[in-house]
Amino acid sequence: MSCLMHAARSVSVVATVFLALTPAHGEDAFKAFKQLDGSVKMPKLNAFSANMGGTIPPSTSRNVSLEARLTNDGEAMQQGLSWRVFSPIPGPDGKLPLLASAEGGSADFQLAPGDYFVNVSFGRAGATKKLTVPRDGEMEKQVMVLDAGGIILNAVSGPDTRIPAKELKFDVYSSEALADGERGLVLADVPPNAIVRLNAGTYHIVSEYGSVNAVVRADIKVEAGKLTEAVMQHHASQINLKLVSEPGGEAIADTAWSVLAGSGDIVAESVSAFPVMVLAEGEYTAVARNKDKIYQKDFAVDAGRNEDVEILLTQ
Repeated sequence: MSCLMHAARSVSVVATVFLALTPAHGEDAFKAFKQLDGSVKMPKLNAFSANMGGTIPPSTSRNVSLEARLTNDGEAMQQGLSWRVFSPIPGPDGKLPLLASAEGGSADFQLAPGDYFVNVSFGRAGATKKLTVPRDGEMEKQVMVLDAGGIILNAVSGPDTRIPAKELKFDVYSSEALADGERGLVLADVPPNAIVRLNAGTYHIVSEYGSVNAVVRADIKVEAGKLTEAVMQHHASQINLKLVSEPGGEAIADTAWSVLAGSGDIVAESVSAFPVMVLAEGEYTAVARNKDKIYQKDFAVDAGRNEDVEILLTQ
């Protein structure tokens, strides 16, 4: 498997993304990664009539072979696909009835002559086409092009400090804003190193490191037939707060904490002897409350440098 390495580029003022694009032949480029697709498994059914909506004798049905490709000139995909065949006639609920489904790679259905809608999905990527099954004549193999690729998300703190997976998550949004000014959410709470299958296009990625204020954003392009690995750069660090009686001493229990930004706004609060939190790069004030007494200390957060912030009882 060959790789095309792209130089690091600045995607926005708040995030730097390092991209590596891997051409995909069939689905080969996607096999080595944990898959995150959100697809729904359905029972496989075989012979259906578009008009009657029920199983029909095999003698009156036609065999319909379907395959999907990531790109026009790609190979037929052998796994990871979800196929659905719908009647074109809405049911009582106004929805198109599902007539048959299959999971895996290429699919074969026994269908009565008539019209159908066929949908194939590959994770969050998908394609739909109208299919007409003739009564007579040759029935060619139906090829559907997904125009899809994949993206793997990760992040570092500072120049190259890896962030623990449990502290990191991503949300994937559409690149364009909706009528209400908000972006459409495509997939939420994506863990690092999980492959997300998407239609080709540009997506707005939001990365959260911890649960306070370390957030970066970037617009990332997904190319058809390629696997895009994006490493986003956070300007943040993990801070450990301690109220101690002497430098390097044990943290004093029953302490309530508040962390204020340079503007004076409270960005985090905790009731713990030894709170651990991730903060964006900047200037802060730590305030500790213990036995009706208040202690405080100004400190700075530098990207990629985790450290302890100790407040002495004598301060």
